[in-house]
Parts: sequence; structure tokens; C-alpha cells
Amino acid sequence: MPAQAHVEPPPVDSTSIFKQDIFKGKVLFCTGGGSGICKGMTEAVMRHGARAAIVGRKLDRLQASANELAAATGSECLAVQADVRNPKQLQEAVAKTVEKFGKIDFVICGAAGNFLAPISKLSENGFRTVIEIDTLGTYNTIKATLPHLRASKGSYIHVSATLHYKGTPYQVHVSAAKAAVDATSAVLAVEEGPHGVRSNVIAPGPIAGTEGMDRLSAKGPNAKDYVWATPLGRYGDVKDIGNVTVFLFSDAARYITGQVIPVDGGCEHVRTNPLPYPQSVLDPDAVTAMIKPRL
Repeated sequence: MPAQAHVEPPPVDSTSIFKQDIFKGKVLFCTGGGSGICKGMTEAVMRHGARAAIVGRKLDRLQASANELAAATGSECLAVQADVRNPKQLQEAVAKTVEKFGKIDFVICGAAGNFLAPISKLSENGFRTVIEIDTLGTYNTIKATLPHLRASKGSYIHVSATLHYKGTPYQVHVSAAKAAVDATSAVLAVEEGPHGVRSNVIAPGPIAGTEGMDRLSAKGPNAKDYVWATPLGRYGDVKDIGNVTVFLFSDAARYITGQVIPVDGGCEHVRTNPLPYPQSVLDPDAVTAMIKPRL
């Protein structure tokens, strides 16, 4: 009888590993915190005593998420409307956060956009939009928050991806954007380390139940043939990312900076293409039904 592959158990709560008050008195500023992975990261930090401001374009959605986060954690959460592509709006969001909480200790640069499209079908505007949200949005967030993180000797976490580690079809836009995010974090770590500021990257792999995973997964009757393989036997959970977030912001990681940390269950070592290859690049129209339509 063949051996059965190991399936990693679900992630534990960070509060079962770290003390619940390790971030008491700390303040988190998170772009993209209204949903998905970044909302989960925010919740994890708030569960350890931090107060938080979550930033996004849709205030009603943000406020609902802020209410949910506050109810789940017992900590305060401020919803602040801003588009990361607009430096002035981000500066105003930072000012509102500091007015409310007095300072900023931690920053998560997490605003992002993605969809499946080959270069031959990707418009210049589509490419530019992802670069503006992911790369320029990260830079704008750094510029708006840096004086406050210098004052608090704080820490940045940038949410990236693993897609640019190899040539991933239909992902040129996000590959270019996230490669730039990784490079930006490295320079930030070197320039700001002497000021007491740390900067690291978390690169999630396939995380179940997220909009990103839904957008990048094949659709239709043959979708099961193009699942993301992981050596640890399961897709990631938002809690997996939250746990690494808590560690990187904690004093246990005070000597870690300028690093990119994939959290993917080893997926990158065995990852295949999200769509049939080379058919998907020879005839993009033939796989249209396997791709989630763009909003």
C-alpha cells in the first residue's frame, strides 16, 4: 500500500504562541486592510493589543471591516478612506491616524490588484494600474509614514508574491510590480536601518478563501487539473500569514530586516502554471472560460 502524503494541520492562533499583550500601546497602519490577507494580518496584530487604522478606497466596506475587527479583538480600529495611488490622500490618512492614536509603530503595505492576462491581451492601462497600486502605492505609503516610523523605531511589512520567482504566464503585470516591491523593501531596510527602522516582505503562496486565490485559480470543468501543489498538503490559511506578521513585528524579530519570507507551504518549489501551458499562450481565446472575468 503506497504511503499517504502528509497534510499539515490548520494553523494555530498566534495568541497560543505569543503573549496577548505584546503589542499593547502599539499602532498599526495597514493599506488594503479592509479585506482578505491584509484584514487577517491586521486582526492578528490587534489580537495582541495593538490599535489599527485600515486604509482603502471604499469607506463603507472599510467601516464594516473596522467594526468587525474591533468586535473580534477588543481593540480600536479606525477606517480611513484613501487611494494609495494618491500621495496627498495617503498623507491625510496618516495624519488622521496620528491624530486618533498619537503615533504609528507598524505599517503593512498591502494594497494590491491582480487578474489573469497574457502580454498579448494586456493593455498598457491594465499594466500601469497594477504598477500604480502595488509599486507606487507601496512607495507612497512609505513616504507618508516614514517620519513616524523613524520616531517610533518601527517596522514595515510589505505584502508581495512568489509569482516573479519564475516566469509565470498571464502574470507579467503583478510580477513586475512585486519584484519592485521586494527591491524597494531591501533598499528601505538598508537606508533606514541606521534610523532604527526595519523592513521585510511576506510573500504569500496560494491562500484559500481569498479573492486573490479565486482570481488566479482556473475555472470550469477542467479546473481540477490545474490546482496549486504544495509539499505540506494543503493551501495556506490567512492565519498562516497573520502568524508570520506577529512574529516579524515582535521583539523576537528585532534582528531581521531586508528579508523576503515566502509563506507558501513549499509551493514555489513544485509550482506549475495556473493555466494549461503552452496552449494558454498559443491560443488565449481557448482558455477564456477558465479565467474569472475582470470587474
